[in-house]
Amino acid sequence: MAPFRVLILEDDAILALDLETIVRCWTDARITSCRSIAQAQKAMKGGFDLALLDIDVVDGKSYDFARSLKEQELPFAFVTGSDVSGCPEGLRDAAFIAKPYSQRAIEAVVASASGGRRHP
Repeated sequence: MAPFRVLILEDDAILALDLETIVRCWTDARITSCRSIAQAQKAMKGGFDLALLDIDVVDGKSYDFARSLKEQELPFAFVTGSDVSGCPEGLRDAAFIAKPYSQRAIEAVVASASGGRRHP
């Protein structure tokens, strides 16, 4: 079985590491962390099964990136301190986990996207 692949877009290194740790506790995912939308766009060439996106990162808001994921039917969740009411209309149905987030909320998104796969 191919490894579950997760993209984390988070410009705060400590929060990115925290998200990575939560995901690794849940599954044996291959994780790529990016600080910017530009890095995330380059990393997408490798393919992913789930993306965890902060909205406000160093090079802007991740809305356009999220739209491209939605068009490709790739699961994603916003993991952010931003208010969901600020999301553009077409993205308001996305999973939204507010900071400070709970480990259970992250695990639920990962479980849903991974089909419940856990450590072997």
